[in-house]
Amino acid sequence: MPIRDILVVSIVFICIPFILKRPEVGVWVWSWLGYMNPHKLSWEFAHTFPLAQIVALTTISSLLVSKGSKRILWTREIILIFLFFIWATITTIFSLYPELAWPEWSKVGKIFLMSFVSMIIIQNRRNLQIWIWVIALSLGFYGFKGGLFTLATGGGYAVYGPRGTFIGGNNEIGLALIMIIPFLRYCQINTDNVWLQRIIIVGMLLCFIAVLGTQSRGAFLGVTAISLFLIKNSRHKWTFLIFILLALPIIYFYMPESWHERISTIKSYEDDRSAMGRINAWMMAFNLASERLLGGGFNCFQPASFALYAPNPSDIHDAHSIYFEVLGEHGFIGLAIFLSIGICAWRSCVWVMKYSKKADNLKWAYDLAAMLQVSLLGYAVSGAFLGLAYFDLYYNLVILIVLVKMITKDTLEENASTVIDSTSSAPVRSFVVKPRT
Repeated sequence: MPIRDILVVSIVFICIPFILKRPEVGVWVWSWLGYMNPHKLSWEFAHTFPLAQIVALTTISSLLVSKGSKRILWTREIILIFLFFIWATITTIFSLYPELAWPEWSKVGKIFLMSFVSMIIIQNRRNLQIWIWVIALSLGFYGFKGGLFTLATGGGYAVYGPRGTFIGGNNEIGLALIMIIPFLRYCQINTDNVWLQRIIIVGMLLCFIAVLGTQSRGAFLGVTAISLFLIKNSRHKWTFLIFILLALPIIYFYMPESWHERISTIKSYEDDRSAMGRINAWMMAFNLASERLLGGGFNCFQPASFALYAPNPSDIHDAHSIYFEVLGEHGFIGLAIFLSIGICAWRSCVWVMKYSKKADNLKWAYDLAAMLQVSLLGYAVSGAFLGLAYFDLYYNLVILIVLVKMITKDTLEENASTVIDSTSSAPVRSFVVKPRT
């Protein structure tokens, strides 16, 4: 019996009693399983063992029986995610391919459910910080591994994620690493351990190399966008600017000629069969949504749909875009809700950065909001060319933004109350000053 399988399963079952006692442990373990997918790196029984389901059910059970407040944060983002799932349920009922749509609806529903559960459980700074570290290290593992692989092979082979997961393809792992680089940056600037800071810097550099090593054109555009925004949103801008200016050109010229030829097709997409196939799929999605208010439902990018709605019925492709994926599957209303989630999350980051910038006890919140905003940008840019509309990291990213905004508002109210009480010479009624939202 393989040691790797035994190790992964043993770790999960050892954690079960701790999850029953503290549900936040369940969120951390579930994130580790969901992002690192250690069971997919095994070869026998652990590969298909329902570890994530076991952890999710245990976490929900622990939440239900645990004492303490269970606050649901009905923010704009949470309401929109809830509405998006309701609309997706309606489009699934009237989908073109119900036998394909319902399994996908079930998978997306589980992602949304655990995102809501995580929001209810992770409502203080300590638990939030640990959750960020778990996510960053879980996906950072593939950046570390992929970066070394790219260096060892001279960039001659594409980097892929673990098979049978959301991030199994080269495009998908590229998007995930783009989103995780800002997480690593946040961890690096918010730890006092010098050696740990240096290790994380090396990890970030390897993630950049791994993204280029995926040979994904969408990932290339995304990593270019976040590089500029990382500089803008980071503390110690000049240090990070020098790092970027030195690292990226070296990495760029290190890549082989085959890589440069592939990336150069971004300019000449008309001559690229793959790019034209994507445009054909996007036109199919647009025509489908124009004719059907509800779209085609999950998994509607099928040959029959292309026969009816595509300019070239024989050129069948997946959506390869989060926007056209949602448009084709859920129509213009679904796309509007989906876009609203990201816009509101972006505005919440701006709010946190504005009101935490001058508060000494909220510098961590400023850093976190700034880096989460960069991660949002990476998803928005790379996602335009990659079909990961239901990627759990994106929805957890939105939850993280909601949580850091909630903690920031609570801290600002405490600061205001402390100032009022300390400057008053007479007894005062307890009240707070709330910043405008």
